[in-house]
Amino acid sequence: MAKLKIAGTWSGVLEVELETWTVPMLREEVAKRSNMLPETINLICAGKVLKDDHGGGCDSKLSQLGVKNNSKVLATRISVDEGKSLMAEEERSRRVARIKAAATALVNRHADGSLPVEDFNLELEDQNGEKVRFGSETDRRAMMMGLMLHANAKSLIKRHMYKDALEVLTMGEEAFSLCDPKVLEFVDNGPLLQIDMVWCYFMLRDISWLSEAGIRLRKAREGIERAHGKDSSRVRLLQAGRHPELALHLRMELLEGVAAYHSGQFDKARNALTSAQAKFFQLQVPDESLSLVMSMGFKEQDAKRALRICSQDVGSAIDFLVEEKAKRVKEREDNEQRRKEIMEQKRYGLTPLKKAVDIEKIKELVSIGFEKELVAEALRRNENDSQKALDDLTNPESNSAIQVTNFFS
Repeated sequence: MAKLKIAGTWSGVLEVELETWTVPMLREEVAKRSNMLPETINLICAGKVLKDDHGGGCDSKLSQLGVKNNSKVLATRISVDEGKSLMAEEERSRRVARIKAAATALVNRHADGSLPVEDFNLELEDQNGEKVRFGSETDRRAMMMGLMLHANAKSLIKRHMYKDALEVLTMGEEAFSLCDPKVLEFVDNGPLLQIDMVWCYFMLRDISWLSEAGIRLRKAREGIERAHGKDSSRVRLLQAGRHPELALHLRMELLEGVAAYHSGQFDKARNALTSAQAKFFQLQVPDESLSLVMSMGFKEQDAKRALRICSQDVGSAIDFLVEEKAKRVKEREDNEQRRKEIMEQKRYGLTPLKKAVDIEKIKELVSIGFEKELVAEALRRNENDSQKALDDLTNPESNSAIQVTNFFS
């Protein structure tokens, strides 16, 4: 049995089994002794808030969270609303973990490498090309999980595996539902996922899904209009499903027309299909313009896409492709730099609470004049606390101890 020293709403010593006790069990015990509700108790150990879930799909044991014998735990009181918010965030994190576990099972079923479920280091851009800032770690993980599931589903659609694609899209929809709606508005994948689900409905030819198809298409249109306005003048023309030559709105209106027709709304169907037909003709690329762009060394598919995005303007299309190529080069360089940083982090090891050493903080302290290896070890020992690491580096005794550790490691 380990002893935990509790202070705050209740002060005393608790004897617990670190390998079997979880945060909810500890919170329940502290709440009972404090005569409070469990959701009003917040637990902090070593400067870290103890959350119910550690990301593995079930409640982690106290030992996995870095809690040791004689650890000091601060129990603070929070409002019921704050407590509910904290519980909700933890529940969202658990749901993301469950989705991730299901996605891993799908990878085993369709092992084509199209769903890198372990890669949560992607960067996301909005329609302006700006990086999307996430409100929480759960938002980021849920968004990336949804994006990867959507990418996997599109791969299945191309292989005409519509039933499997629909299963993956359903999981992607659940992942997106865990994101803050404000964050989801920055990307097009929410509406696009709805459109892809409707496409699967029709390819499976199941008439029982018709009513749901109309609801999903309304969600898709509302999502696009929220992000880009009703005229959608700034919507990027995106490839979708089995018709990469069609723009986003063309495909959506085509599906809206078919759904309306099978629902007996013939006027709505006629209007939607007429509008889709007009957009289709607008997207046809003149051979002369296509030849001019291709003469600059670009592939036919890329040249067509650029001309559509740039309203058939040859100069703008070439500028777009050049900029896009430069952007891809920059992304490759950034990814390579990130890969090197990850390898560097692995070399430095983990902090006592199992966190990676912060590369940015290493750079800050190195710029002052300290050796990188010593800085990394000082940060590792001090849970990435820059000030404490600096204190150790400037203290001759602790600096000497760090050097000895590095020499023998």
